Amino acid sequence: MAAKQWDGTTYGTSWMHRWLIWLLRRIDVRVFYVFSYIFVVPPCLLRSGYKFIYRYFRDQWNLNPIHAFCKTYIQHCKFAQVVIDKFAMYAGKRFEIEIDGFKHFQKLAEQPKAFILLSAHVGNYEIAGYSLIAKNKRFNALVFFGEKDSVMTNRNKMFAETNVRMIPIREDMSHMFLINEILSNGETLSMPADRLFGSNKALTLNFLGGEAEFPMGPFSVTTMRSLDALAVNVMKISATKYKIYVTPLYYDKEVSRKKQVEQLARAYVAELERIVKLYPTQWYNFFKFWK
Repeated sequence: MAAKQWDGTTYGTSWMHRWLIWLLRRIDVRVFYVFSYIFVVPPCLLRSGYKFIYRYFRDQWNLNPIHAFCKTYIQHCKFAQVVIDKFAMYAGKRFEIEIDGFKHFQKLAEQPKAFILLSAHVGNYEIAGYSLIAKNKRFNALVFFGEKDSVMTNRNKMFAETNVRMIPIREDMSHMFLINEILSNGETLSMPADRLFGSNKALTLNFLGGEAEFPMGPFSVTTMRSLDALAVNVMKISATKYKIYVTPLYYDKEVSRKKQVEQLARAYVAELERIVKLYPTQWYNFFKFWK
């Protein structure tokens, strides 16, 4: 079972985050990239998350041990870039954004009915909250409850400009009451669809050649109200540029609820697999994902 083993918080203390933001206002992000490659990434390869990424390249990509190790190092470097980029945005820096499929988001945002955005821990999804903007429809994003105050404070400042509200995912599932209110009001709801939080209800699906468990909740919430859904993935394509992929997810709204959930889940996993095949080193689930 792909249970959550990483605590989901950004590494470092609040004062470290404040210093990093202060430095990023004055120094190019690429300087921090190089620093992380030399001094931060190597110690991280000794942590428990390393073996799961190594196995990902060995088992899902069938790489030999040396090639898998090199890819694991590159993957950690990519993750370091994403973390640095988040703080760079808090420091006021901006990245070039290309959006593939924005018309799909815009079409649903103009309708009175709520719709769902399904995301995964690949690339840098936080940028979606700064780029997919609909002034007439609030963007509600489910986020991990235990994140550092310094990170949440900066996110709130950034999101205040783009009509985004963060909804903490709590283990007691109390966030479900707010979700019901959001959907009743016809707003946008963004949900991670690749990790189990709180509920153990999951679907076992084939993903990158192996069986993996995906949470049933996001697909169940979507189909319960026959809502439209989009898969949104934000991938880093250069030091200064990201590309957002917005893809409609189709399912038959006339069949039984069980089949609707299965169809939507399969459509989502197929899109996630497509994205991961394009960007294999931007997979950021540092725990045992495959059975």
